[in-house]
Formats: sequence, C-alpha cells, structure tokens
Amino acid sequence: MAGPYAVAATRCVFGLLFFCHGSAGFFDLPKMPVNGGTTELTVWPAGPAAVIQIVGGALLMLGLGTRTAALVCSGSMAYAYFDVHQPTALWPIQNGGEDAAVFCWAFLLLAFTGPGALSVDGLLRRRGIAGPDRKTSRAAPYPR
Repeated sequence: MAGPYAVAATRCVFGLLFFCHGSAGFFDLPKMPVNGGTTELTVWPAGPAAVIQIVGGALLMLGLGTRTAALVCSGSMAYAYFDVHQPTALWPIQNGGEDAAVFCWAFLLLAFTGPGALSVDGLLRRRGIAGPDRKTSRAAPYPR
C-alpha cells in the first residue's frame, strides 16, 4: 500500500517547510524576500516559535517523536493563528493566516496518523527500543 509512504512524504515536506520558517527567523537562512531579518530567543512569541519550528521541523523530517512533535507544532500554529492573525480579520485569506492554518491542520493530522513509513520511530519500534507494544504507524490507519 502506498498510504504509509504518502504520509511519510507529507511528514517530510511539512517538516522541511516548518524548519525553513524557523531557520529564516533565527539565522535569516533562507533569506526571506519580505520581513527579513532575525529574531532573538527572548522576543515573544517569535523567539520561542522559531525554536519550535527548528526543533519540531527536524524531528518531523526524521520521524522521531512524531506524534508529540506534531502536536506541539500544531498547537504553536493554532496560537499563531488566533493570537497574531485572527484579531485583524476573521478569514485566513483576509488576515494573512493561511500558512498558520494549513500548518496547524497538517500537523494535527500527523499527530493522529503517526509518522508513516521510513521513520526513526518505526525503526526504533521494530528493534524493540521505543514505546510500549502498540500498533505500528505503518498499520494504522491504512490496511495492509
């Protein structure tokens, strides 16, 4: 079945994009065409958000601690949407919050589906190193 590989590809792409947001915020890499520049760790909420984006994005790309990382990333994007974007207008298209809304829902989906195929979580589980004996992410929610 291709389902677990599609989930893995989605996890890697969204993780990379999220990582790029954080690295652009801290290191200005890649350079952003608009609103470029770096932020300090102590600047609320941009500093902690950049840390979540860098660490969470890297964990999602690797598929390590996927469910927890995805849940934290989803929560940070929900906060970004409701605190930063939504007060200016109701709809994401009006308030510039499309990225935050899409990231939030994509990460929430990954928190429920798990890492898919080709993940460090799956490797550790197969070797008996990680977690209690649960359904593997390859088995759920797709049939074999």
